[in-house]
Formats: sequence, C-alpha cells, structure tokens
Amino acid sequence: MSIKRYGTEGGVGTGGQRLPFARAVEADGWLYISGQTPMTAGEVVEGGIIEQTKLAFDNCLQIMREAGYEVKDVVHVTAVLTDARYFSSFNKVFSEVFDGHPPARICSVQDLVVDCKVEVDMKCFRADRK
Repeated sequence: MSIKRYGTEGGVGTGGQRLPFARAVEADGWLYISGQTPMTAGEVVEGGIIEQTKLAFDNCLQIMREAGYEVKDVVHVTAVLTDARYFSSFNKVFSEVFDGHPPARICSVQDLVVDCKVEVDMKCFRADRK
C-alpha cells in the first residue's frame, strides 16, 4: 500500500501561519480530507452559516477533485457547527452538495480553534485506487 499526501508544500492558516499537516492523505483507495473551514488565502471569509458552509464544502471539494475523486465517492462527512441553531441551514447546503449521493455523517456542536461557524472534513473511497 502506498500513501500519497496532498498539500504538504505549505498550506496557510490564519495570520499566514504555515499549516503542519497535509490537506489530504490517500491510502489504499481512501482519501482523508483534513477539516476545512470557510477560508480563502488563510483568512476566514465573513458571512452567515450558509455562505460559510458553502465555502467550507467548496474547499473540501476542490481538494477531492485535485486528488481525482468525485462527489459520488464521498462516504463520510464530519461536521462541526459552533451553534445548534445553524443545523437547519447547514442541512440545506449539505443536501445541495450531495444531491443524489448522500454520505454517512456526524454533526456536532463545539468551539472551533478558528473564528468561524463551521468546519467539515470528508472521507472518500474509490475501489479502483486500491
């Protein structure tokens, strides 16, 4: 089994800090995407839960596509919201992203280390990549 790491060349977090982890890791047909927040160029994009959720998912989907995976390959999503009142709006965006290919999921409410409303990660699988 080989392991391929994506985005280890220096992702940028808040304040321009170099991130010490891979954006994603592929092993034995599985792609594990690190938690993504609504950031662009290391800065959180302001907005409500819908805008922030869309951007967090867009960040995951961009990494997934760079690695050669598609939405239909997503098998599990972990989502963290900072307020339970965001749940319905989050579900609306989630349904749009995974229309026709809903993955398994866990969604919890917790504080985040980045000042935003949502963070998501994904696990994808392709048997032909084993």
